[in-house]
Amino acid sequence: MSVTISAGTAYGFFTDTSICIGCKACEVACKEWNQLPGNPPHFLGDSFDNTGQLDDMNWRHVQFRETTSAQGGPAWLMMSDVCKHCNQASCMDVCPTGAIIRTEFDTVFIQQDVCNGCRNCISACPFGVIGFSGDTGTVHKCTLCYDRLQAGMQPACAQACPTQSIQFGPLVELHARADMRLVALQSQGHDPILYGRDDNVYGGLGAFFLLMDKPESYGLPSTASAVRPERNNAPGYLGALLGSVLAVLGGLIAFRRRNETEAQ
Repeated sequence: MSVTISAGTAYGFFTDTSICIGCKACEVACKEWNQLPGNPPHFLGDSFDNTGQLDDMNWRHVQFRETTSAQGGPAWLMMSDVCKHCNQASCMDVCPTGAIIRTEFDTVFIQQDVCNGCRNCISACPFGVIGFSGDTGTVHKCTLCYDRLQAGMQPACAQACPTQSIQFGPLVELHARADMRLVALQSQGHDPILYGRDDNVYGGLGAFFLLMDKPESYGLPSTASAVRPERNNAPGYLGALLGSVLAVLGGLIAFRRRNETEAQ
């Protein structure tokens, strides 16, 4: 689907899990475009999933979750997970260097040349999408293909998705499209959830989802608990920052006194 991309418009992803087939084309496209290394081969033991989680090497992760159908038999839930590009982004709140910014497309982006590798954002992210790279000494996550957006191209994962489970576009249009899909599924007797469509999940998500089961079944915080942890709020972070500054000052004072003692 062709999308005209222009600065000043909020863009994002609408992921319809009801039509995800678990092909992992999105993972492959993401890795190829962003030149991300692959994981060493290993067997997770409890799933067909060979990625495991979102981290510094995996910015897209197709989940395979076994569950029980309404008829009582086994069933699979599949979802291509990604950074949510939250409207209220805790990672931005706690970043001490200003490395994490909101772009002209209203997406959340980590500037690699400004990141100091402190990993505050990893602790702050309620979705566990950010990973630290020992090779670069910085943190990484989905950029929503910022470089492609700047060139007028849609993100690689959405372009590669064969079922349009991952849809990219202006958030206003995606919201309307998601609302229509919700009504269509409800008319078929399903009871889906639009997760992050509204502001009840971290102020609304730039990458939101249509789920066929409760959020917890996909490893997502429930909508009832989806508020930023107190430790991630700006006042809490500033308090921690003040404590760190005082600790450094204390260390400098102790160092000076030791030098003065040695000089005597």
